[in-house]
Amino acid sequence: MAIRNNGYLLTPLTPSMPICPPVMENIDKLPATPPDSAELGAIEQSSAIDVQSIKKALHVISTERDALTNLEALYCTSSLAQSAFSSAISSIISSQLAHGKVVFTGVGKSGWIAQKLVATFNSVGIVAAFLHPTEALHGDLGLIRPNDVVIMITFSGKTQELLTLLPHIPSYIPLMVMTSHSTPQTCSLLTHNRRIGARNILLSAPVHISEKATFGLAAPTSSTTVALALGDSLALAVADKMHAPPNQCPAEVFAVNHPGGAIGAANSGTINHEPKMADLAVRVDEIHPISSNSSHEMKCFDVLVAAVRSPRGWVRLSLDHVIGPRRCQRLADPSTNIRNFADDRGSLVVERTDWISVPGDWTVEECRKWIVQMRTEGNARGRYFLRPGTILGIVDGESQKSGVVEIEDVVGDNFCGTL
Repeated sequence: MAIRNNGYLLTPLTPSMPICPPVMENIDKLPATPPDSAELGAIEQSSAIDVQSIKKALHVISTERDALTNLEALYCTSSLAQSAFSSAISSIISSQLAHGKVVFTGVGKSGWIAQKLVATFNSVGIVAAFLHPTEALHGDLGLIRPNDVVIMITFSGKTQELLTLLPHIPSYIPLMVMTSHSTPQTCSLLTHNRRIGARNILLSAPVHISEKATFGLAAPTSSTTVALALGDSLALAVADKMHAPPNQCPAEVFAVNHPGGAIGAANSGTINHEPKMADLAVRVDEIHPISSNSSHEMKCFDVLVAAVRSPRGWVRLSLDHVIGPRRCQRLADPSTNIRNFADDRGSLVVERTDWISVPGDWTVEECRKWIVQMRTEGNARGRYFLRPGTILGIVDGESQKSGVVEIEDVVGDNFCGTL
């Protein structure tokens, strides 16, 4: 739901993104049009400077700046644009969590913008790839997998190569089209009969004045600038939400993916590479759930099936009830009811209230030392709670146990014999 503040319609994209930046004060705004001849008087006095060329260059810069201002106004005021952008974020994150990727495609200058965005997405930890529409029809279509999303970049919304490719993209693949259109109904790609009933998202990227009208030729300039800016904003919005605590933040992910050059050198001195508990944790909401079936009670077999499907072996019954990978490995009789299963480590299912809280910003070594101290100071309570099978609840910045770690991941599987 949009929120009004001082007359502006704000855009709630993600919890950690600023909804609308404050207007900066005491800064002189640049003119909406290039400087006139009076402002260039000093320049005209120098015969070594091509005044007309500079005026032309400034006209291009100011026009592209105005195009970006127009784009910002659109996403500040249009609930349709805001809703589509939020849907795009959700679709990409869902795809990434399912081990899918973002497939960009486009022709000509739009194709080059698509390739740049692929590089940006990958650098912030969002798996992406470029697919040339013509090459796709000659064998590269296999790049698109079931859990992927496709983003087409086309100012006209009716690029022939993309229209030819469209029927070969499965209807269950979410399709996003970055184009000049303001409504899906006017975009040929989104109204194609093969996309009826499919998940389609319009990422509107218009320009306030046509390039031919302002520059005298239809060379992609303002349109590609707008597409690039919108794509960059999408990448950072997704990264900001996807790499939230207790996982790495976007800056840390970027630093890991960009170790070379001046950026890598700058990051090497500021990023702490010592692993933290948040890095070790598995987010509870990303753990594979057991398929519930009210017609029968849960068996150990159901746990084993869910553990096999889970990338890191964790299983959850709910956001408050989880089973660790090592406990799953100890299941011997698949027919046993999980509610009745217990061993020397206690109940199979561990409730949130029994997760031992550990700050996510602790380093793994700090946590290990704390566990050792609690178990070796003769405190019976510490030995009871910090025993094999204990689940550590990793506390995020909002004081919530949003991630989990098995105690053995910190101190080793045989820690009882060494502590």
